[in-house]
Amino acid sequence: MPDLLPIISDLAWPFALAIAWIAGEFGHRWTGLPRISIYGLVGFLLADTQAGLLPRTDSVSIMLLANIAFGLILFELGYRINLRWLRTNPWLGVTSLVEAGGTFAAVYLVAQRFGMPFISSLLLSSLAMATSPAGVLRVVNEQRSSGQVTERILHLSAFNCVLTVFTFKVVVGLWVFQSTGDVLHALWNSLIVLLVSAAIGGLFGLAVPGLLKKLGNSGRDATVAFAIAVIILVALTHTLKFSPVPAALAFGLMARHRRVALSQAQQNFGALGNLLTVLLFVFMAATLEWPMVMAGAGLALALMAVRFAVKTAGVVAFARVSGITWRKGLLTGMALTPLSAFVILLLEQTRHLGIGLMDELAALAAITLLLEVIGPIVTQWALVLSKEVPDTTET
Repeated sequence: MPDLLPIISDLAWPFALAIAWIAGEFGHRWTGLPRISIYGLVGFLLADTQAGLLPRTDSVSIMLLANIAFGLILFELGYRINLRWLRTNPWLGVTSLVEAGGTFAAVYLVAQRFGMPFISSLLLSSLAMATSPAGVLRVVNEQRSSGQVTERILHLSAFNCVLTVFTFKVVVGLWVFQSTGDVLHALWNSLIVLLVSAAIGGLFGLAVPGLLKKLGNSGRDATVAFAIAVIILVALTHTLKFSPVPAALAFGLMARHRRVALSQAQQNFGALGNLLTVLLFVFMAATLEWPMVMAGAGLALALMAVRFAVKTAGVVAFARVSGITWRKGLLTGMALTPLSAFVILLLEQTRHLGIGLMDELAALAAITLLLEVIGPIVTQWALVLSKEVPDTTET
């Protein structure tokens, strides 16, 4: 009789994705909740330390697929960013700097009050600055929202990504310097990695549109070409230990400003993007362990409250001068709640340095789980309350 364990292990991920997709479709239909919140909840429940269906999430291939999924989302986010808007309305940039910087400072103070080590507090604070582009963009596309709040949360999410990666890399460089005393190694793992990653993405943003113009491809072919290019870009940066986050953002941003059009029907990269999104959110939640979540729940709630309050206050403070009402400023700040996807993948990219922050900080595990489920729901509410979601949205 054949050994069933390898067979069960091989089938675990396909069955988990099927379960998550079915739960997401029925859950969204019955409750109206974002599908990605349900994907995350299913992934957590099926994880190795919970139901035990999924094996441990240290597989290189699964990690690479999750990064590709995130890369497609970041490319689309970068493509939707309009730098000319930032020039005509610089208060949007000021808003991003204030709410992100205020979040860093507030979370650091809370972490220190709870007795966390200096470097761990800095790493946690830098991660708290982020707003998950995966959570925000998927909810925006699912709800088909458009308007001032929608555009602002997309832009602020992208700015937060850049600020978070920059700050995180600087703190990682500081950690490397303290551990090894090697200044060059510290610089390589901080600013140089960030700059090289963005430069690689920029080169892709020049090369791929140039190739498409030579070929004279249709919009549909352009979408396939960009998807393949993102896969290559993520695989390249993943292999060379660079960061796919600034690379994919720079690729999308450059493609937009090279005036390559993507049609409305090509949002999410079609069926490929939808499939990889299910895998991404199941994977992220499956990295979390219930004992760690429970152990860090108290501190996590305090940090979440501080983060939510500071981000919302930072956006509201500059609402009028940046051209929106106080109410829309409040809703924009609320919509910046999602966090988890960005945190998990950024941390996974530093494991080769020996930084096991998720293993050390139970509060981070709790924040990740709670905001993976709650964050997209808050974003959805904010978009609905801002009346930027069509009444006839098809689900």
